[in-house]
Amino acid sequence: MKIKTWLLLSYFIVMFLPLTAAYLLFAWINVYHTDLDVEEYVKTTRQLNKIVSVLDNPELYRPNIERPPVDELVGPQVAIALYNRDGLLLYTSDPVQFPSHHALAREQLYADLYDLRQGFHTYSYKQPVFQEHALVGFFELRLSRDEWAKGVAQRTRWVIAFFVAIFLLIYLAVVYFVNRKLNRRLKRLMEQMTAFARQEPVVELPAGNDEIGDLTRHFYGMRRQIEEAREKIAKQQQEKEFLIASISHDLKTPLTSIRAYAELLSLQKRDRLSAEEQEEYLRIIAEKADDMKQMLDDLTVFTLFQSPSYEMDLVEVDGGEFFDMLLSGYEPMCREKNIHLHVHCRVTGNIRVNPRQMMRVTDNLMSNAIRHTKPAANILLAAVSSGQPLPQSLFSFVMEQAEWFRDDGVYLIVQNEGEGMDEVQLSRAFEPLYQGDRARSKKGEQGAGLGLSITRQIMEKHGGTVHIFSRKGSGTCAICFLPMTNSGRE
Repeated sequence: MKIKTWLLLSYFIVMFLPLTAAYLLFAWINVYHTDLDVEEYVKTTRQLNKIVSVLDNPELYRPNIERPPVDELVGPQVAIALYNRDGLLLYTSDPVQFPSHHALAREQLYADLYDLRQGFHTYSYKQPVFQEHALVGFFELRLSRDEWAKGVAQRTRWVIAFFVAIFLLIYLAVVYFVNRKLNRRLKRLMEQMTAFARQEPVVELPAGNDEIGDLTRHFYGMRRQIEEAREKIAKQQQEKEFLIASISHDLKTPLTSIRAYAELLSLQKRDRLSAEEQEEYLRIIAEKADDMKQMLDDLTVFTLFQSPSYEMDLVEVDGGEFFDMLLSGYEPMCREKNIHLHVHCRVTGNIRVNPRQMMRVTDNLMSNAIRHTKPAANILLAAVSSGQPLPQSLFSFVMEQAEWFRDDGVYLIVQNEGEGMDEVQLSRAFEPLYQGDRARSKKGEQGAGLGLSITRQIMEKHGGTVHIFSRKGSGTCAICFLPMTNSGRE
C-alpha cells in the first residue's frame, strides 16, 4: 500500500473510530438509562401509590394538628409538603426543599396536578385532596433518585474511561504502525546511507512496494552504480599504472638495442665493421624505431578511446567498394611468411565507418593472425553481409555458434590456423597488455598487447561488436560486426 493511501486511511481511522466509539458508548448508556428509568418508574409508582393512599386523608389538612401517619412516611428518600386549599404551607418534612414560609401562588398550586414529574435527582408529584367533593388542600411529594443518579454517574465514569482507553489504544496503534512503516524504515535507510558514505558494507533489505520502497530501491541502484563506477575507476587507475609500467618496460628493449647499435656505428668503432654489418645495424635501428613508434601510436589511440567524451567521426560508404579496398594489400606480408591467404568479400549496401580506424582493426587482426600462423598454413580474411553465404573454410566450431550471424550488418572475419587459445587465454584476450603467448613469441615480435583492446573499442564506437572463437590445436577466428545504415537496408 502506498504511504499516501496509508496515511489517509490512518487519518480516517483516527477520526472515525473515536467518534464511532463515542456514539456506541452514548447509545449504550442511553439504553441503560432507559432500562433503569423503566424499572425505577415502576418502583416509584408503587411507592407513590402507598404514600398517596395515606395523604389522601382530609383530616390531615386541618391546621395546628399532629400528623403521625405523615411522619412515618417521610425519610431521607421522601419529602412531603401539605398545603391548604389557598396554597399556604401546613406541613413540611424538609424545610430546605419546602421552607415553612413557603406558599404557592394559584398558578403554581394548580400546575402539573397528578403528573409524576421526573427530574435528574428527584421525582415530584402534586395532587389535590377533596372531602365530599369539596377541596380541602394539596400535598406535594419529592422522591429522591440518589441510587439512580449514583448508578448513572458511575456508568458515565466507566463510559469516559472506556472512551479514553479506546482513544489511547487507537492512538498507540497508529503511532506503532507509523513508526513501523515510516520512522523505522526511514531511520534504517538513513543509517545505510551514512554507512555507504563512510564506505562501510551495506546489506540490502526488502524494500516494499510504497514510496519509501521506491526510494530504497533507487538508493540501492545508485549505490551499485557508484560502486561500479568506483571499481571501474580503480580498475582504470590500475590499468593505467600497469600500462605505464609495461610500456616503459617494453620501450627499454628497443631503446637498448638502438643505443647499442648506435654505439657500434659511432666514428670510433665504425672502422671495425664491414659495409654489410653497418647496413644490417642501420636496418635493426630502423626496425626498433618503428616498433617504438607503433607502441607509442597504440598507447595514444588506447588513451584516446578511454575518454567517454570521445566521439568517432563516421562517414557513409559503399560497403562493397570499401571492403574490397580494406581486404587488399595483405598478400605480400603472407607470402613473405609462406602463409596462404584466402580472401572472401561479399558485401552489399551502405555502411557508416571511420575508414582509418577500420584499417587499424584489420591491421591488428591480420598482424595477430600472421604472428600466430605457422608457415604453409592458411589465413582466411573475409567480409560478408548478413544473408550472404559464409566461407566454407570457416572452422566448424565457429559455425556451430551461428547465432552471431543473425544481426543485420557486415561481418569482418579473420581466421588463422595457429595453435589456438585455451579458456583462460580466451577470457583475457581483450584485456589491455595481456599477451598469452609472450613466452613463446619470438624476441622482438610481440607488440604492446593493446591491439585487441583497441579493436574492441573501435568496434564499440562504430556501434558494433567483436568476438573471438578459438580451439586449442585448431586455430582462432576473430569476427567483427558492423550494423547497416538505414539507407543500406532493403
